Amino acid sequence: MTLADLVRLALEEDVGPGDVTTESTVPDGTSGRARVYAKQDLIVCGHGPAAEVFRQLGARWEVVVPDGAKVGPGTTVGRAEGPTRALITGERVALNFLMRLSGIATHTASVVGTAAGLRVLDTRKTTPLHRALEKQAVRCGGAFNHRGALYDGVLIKDNHVVAAGGVSEAVHAARSAAHHLLRIECEVESLDELREALEAGADAILLDNMDDETLAAAIVINNGTTRRSGPAWVEASGNMTGPRIEGLQRLLLSRGLHLDAVSMGGLIHQARWADLSMRLE
Repeated sequence: MTLADLVRLALEEDVGPGDVTTESTVPDGTSGRARVYAKQDLIVCGHGPAAEVFRQLGARWEVVVPDGAKVGPGTTVGRAEGPTRALITGERVALNFLMRLSGIATHTASVVGTAAGLRVLDTRKTTPLHRALEKQAVRCGGAFNHRGALYDGVLIKDNHVVAAGGVSEAVHAARSAAHHLLRIECEVESLDELREALEAGADAILLDNMDDETLAAAIVINNGTTRRSGPAWVEASGNMTGPRIEGLQRLLLSRGLHLDAVSMGGLIHQARWADLSMRLE
């Protein structure tokens, strides 16, 4: 689905056959200008869908502060100009996109700020049909994207392992089916599964739902592998929060251990909407 399709459906949901309040109170043919401003400290994100909302209603959107910028209360982040009816009708849908995406970017930035240089990734835990926008918000907050969808990366998870008959079976099956440019990543839940995945030739490992001490032990095992391809790329996931990531990185650094990344679905699904508002000038 394109951004234009998504915005069209959002407007159809909110406006339906017509904005009865605006059409009855705002004279037709008048033009206006409105500003959208922050009501809290936040990281801006969402200019793309906001611009598309007003474009479809016959108005124009001006970016004042770009996506990814940090602003404080009262800062104007964008302006809309055009038919007054279009500005008022589009207000809520445009703000919904801006508030949701700026909230994700702001929350992500707070997590990245505590990660002490550890690479933070999102996951596929996204709002249906909003994935591209939400993953952009993650990037605006300073984190990185994991695979975009099922079609662009091999990630063997617990149910794949069960269905394939084991970790080794799943890794070998994926290796035989995937083309040479696809890296094979395998989720493991124990140190025994880690050893099995490494022996089977997994390129990357996802350490899932392990406590910090087990994660550290897993990294030691991976570092000590004797396979010809060397250690796997390793990420940790499961019950990740900003404070947990900060403590984990502190532990690893104290022991001279390196983790390639942590993945955190909560970058998106735990984010609270940011507070923005629109006012006619």
